Formats: sequence, structure tokens, C-alpha cells
Amino acid sequence: MSAQATTTVTEREDQLARVPFFDGLTRESLSLIAQVTKEEAHGLGTKIFQYGDPGDKLFIILEGKVRISREVSGMGEEALAVLGPGEVFGEMSLLDDSPRSADARAHERCRLLVITKDAFDDLLFMHKDLAYEVLWSCVRMLSTRLREMNDKLAFLSTSNKFE
Repeated sequence: MSAQATTTVTEREDQLARVPFFDGLTRESLSLIAQVTKEEAHGLGTKIFQYGDPGDKLFIILEGKVRISREVSGMGEEALAVLGPGEVFGEMSLLDDSPRSADARAHERCRLLVITKDAFDDLLFMHKDLAYEVLWSCVRMLSTRLREMNDKLAFLSTSNKFE
């Protein structure tokens, strides 16, 4: 392995260590994940994926912001979230093999770390301890997002915007 490749993996380990989704993972686990990541850059307004696309990648925001949204009939685009550095998106499709449930668009120029579904599945299959750690992180993140959505729905129902 060349010195540059080692530096790249080490830099990616450091980037992953700052992502709340990977809190509590060992340095060895971060190294395994770092080895299967690729980097992508997207300009302002670029569609990263759209509703209904196959869910074949998980994304980690290094820089910039990404807007997650859905088109609502008669209303246009409804922003579900604007995510920033350290946040993860696209993970649901990796877990349940379903198509994308929303659109993802660069809200501002962004750099992303990407893990493909095949690489993710292989990694978790080969390293059961890592699978356990990562899946618990997924559960915590999805639980947090569900609570936030519940709060949003409660607010909308009390403000008569949702009936």
C-alpha cells in the first residue's frame, strides 16, 4: 500500500470519527469502513438521487448541505430536512432494499463520502461485530428522526396546517 493510500484511509478514518452516526466505533471499525468509501462532489442544485431510484448508496456529508425533500401534489416541493456536515442520508434504502423515499439535492456545494450497498453488505457480512455496532447506530439515528417527524406533525396539526 502506498503512503498516499495510507494517508487517504487515515484521513477518511478521521472524517468518519467526527460523524455522530459512527460514535462509539473502534478505530479498527472506522478503518474497515474508510477502506470502502469513495468521495463525490456536487454543485449547488445537483440532484444526488430522486424518489423511486434504487437505494444503492449511503452518503456522509463532509462539507456543504443537502436538502431532502418530496414533491407534494398541488403544493410543490416539501423540504423534509436540510442536512449538514457529519450527517448521514440514504441509509434507509440500504437497510430495507426499497427504492428511495425522497429526493436529495445539493442545497449548497458539497463533498460527500459514499459507501455502496454492495460494499456495505459485504463489510457487515464479514465483520459481525461491526455489523452490530453500525446497526445500533442506525437504530438510534432513525429513532431520533422519527421523534423529530412526530414533533413536526404535532406542530402542523395544532397550527391547522395538517388535516
